[in-house]
Amino acid sequence: MYNAAGRSRISGHAAQGRERRRVSFDLQIDRGRLRHGRVNRRQGTAGAIEVSDRRRIVVTGMGAVTPLGLTVDATWEAMVAGRSGVGPIRSFDPAPLPVRIAAEVVGFDASEHFDSRDTRRMDRFAHLGLVAARQAVAESELDVAARPGRVGVVFGSGLGGMTTLVEQAGVLADRGPSRVSPFLVPMMIPNMVAGQIAIDTGATGPTSCTVTACAASATAITAAADLIRLGRVDAAIAGGSDAVINPLCVAAFAQMKALSTRNDDPATASRPFDIDRDGFVVGEGGGALVLEEREHALARGATVLAELAGHGSSSDAHHLTAPDPAGAGAMAAMRAALDDAAITADAVGYLNAHGTSTQLNDRTEALAARQVLGTRVPVSSTKSMTGHLLGAAGAVEAIACILVLRHHVIPPTINLRRPDPEFGIDLVGGEARDSPATVALSNSFGFGGHNVTLVFRTP
Repeated sequence: MYNAAGRSRISGHAAQGRERRRVSFDLQIDRGRLRHGRVNRRQGTAGAIEVSDRRRIVVTGMGAVTPLGLTVDATWEAMVAGRSGVGPIRSFDPAPLPVRIAAEVVGFDASEHFDSRDTRRMDRFAHLGLVAARQAVAESELDVAARPGRVGVVFGSGLGGMTTLVEQAGVLADRGPSRVSPFLVPMMIPNMVAGQIAIDTGATGPTSCTVTACAASATAITAAADLIRLGRVDAAIAGGSDAVINPLCVAAFAQMKALSTRNDDPATASRPFDIDRDGFVVGEGGGALVLEEREHALARGATVLAELAGHGSSSDAHHLTAPDPAGAGAMAAMRAALDDAAITADAVGYLNAHGTSTQLNDRTEALAARQVLGTRVPVSSTKSMTGHLLGAAGAVEAIACILVLRHHVIPPTINLRRPDPEFGIDLVGGEARDSPATVALSNSFGFGGHNVTLVFRTP
C-alpha cells in the first residue's frame, strides 16, 4: 500500500523467546522507478532496515569468444578493423540447405581448456560460455571462492545445447534408446552453463539462467545488476552463450525466412540498416562480464572498466517473432534505461544497435532510436561482423560499448553500402569513427517481444 508521498511500507514481526523485533522496509519510489539501495541496519531491540541511495554497479572484468577472435582483445581489434567473421559453414556439410553460411568460432578447441571428461560432457555452448566467464573473472582478479554466498552467476542462452540434442536424436533413430547418452539432459538444458560457471569458479551465491531468445545475455546482465542493487550479492558473473550452427537450427531459421541467402558472398551477407539487407547470419559465441558493487570493487583495488548506469526492459506484446512496427516496445526499453540511469538522451554518445540485418528489425529499431535519441547519436551494428550470436549477442555488444568508451573509437557497420533512406539516423558505416562518448547504450531484442537496453558510462 502506498501513502500520499509515494512511499510503500511493509512491516513484519518476528518473535524469538520473549523478544520481538520489528523490521521495516522503506522502498522509495523516485521518478516512477523503484530505487534499490544499500541496506543499513541499526542495532537494538527495535532494529530497522532502511533503504538509502542505491548501490552503483561497475564492470571489472570481460571475456569473449566470438567469430572474430577467441578473446576480448582479438574481437575488438577485428571490430575496429571492420573484418567479417562470416564464411561458409565448416562444422557440417550444408549442401542440402538453402543457407550455407554462418559466423562460426574458428580455432576454438575445447580440449585446450577442459579435460577429456568435461570436453565430452558439455555442449559447445557451455564450452564457449565457460571460457568467456573464465576470461572475465581473470581480468577482474576477483577471488570468487573466497566470498561464499556473495558472488552470483546469471547467464543466458537462447537455445541451450541444441547441437547435442540434434546429435542424440540421430543416435535414437539409428541405434535405439539404449544408446542415448545419459548426459543428454545436462548437456542440453540452457541453465547448465550457469551451473558450470558456478562449479568452475566456486560461486555459491544465487545462480540462474535467462532464456529471452536473442536478448538472453542482456537480460542476464540486468538480473545480475538487480541482485547487486538489492544487496543479495556483492558481485556477479553475467553474460550468455549459444552454439546452434547445426543442420536442424540452420534449416529452421531458413524456413522462417530470417537468414541471409548470400551464400556466394558470405562476408557481405550481414548488412544491418542497408536497403538491400535480406536477413541475419546465424553465429555462435560467448560473452561475460563481472559486475560488482562499486565500493566493493574499489575496496579490493579492482580496475573499474565502466559503470552500468542503468537498464530498461519491456515487452512488445505483439507477435511471436516480429517486432511491433511502431517501435513502442523498443522505445519503452530505451526510455526506461535512460530514466534508470538518471540521464537524458543528450548525454548519449553511442548506440550499439541490435541491428540484425532483417527488414523488420532494422526499420523498427531505427524508428525507435530516432524517436528517443534524435538524429545526432552515432549508431552502429557489430552484428555486421560477428553475425547474430543469439543468446551471446547482448553480452558481446555490451563489451563493445565499454570498449568504445575506453578507446574512444566506434566500430563500423560494415557492408553498409546503401543506407536505407527512411531511417534518418547517424549510421557509422565503412570505417571506424573517433568518438568522445562518455555514455553508450546497447539494445537487445528477442523473439517473443523481449526488449532490453543497457546504459554504460565512463567510471
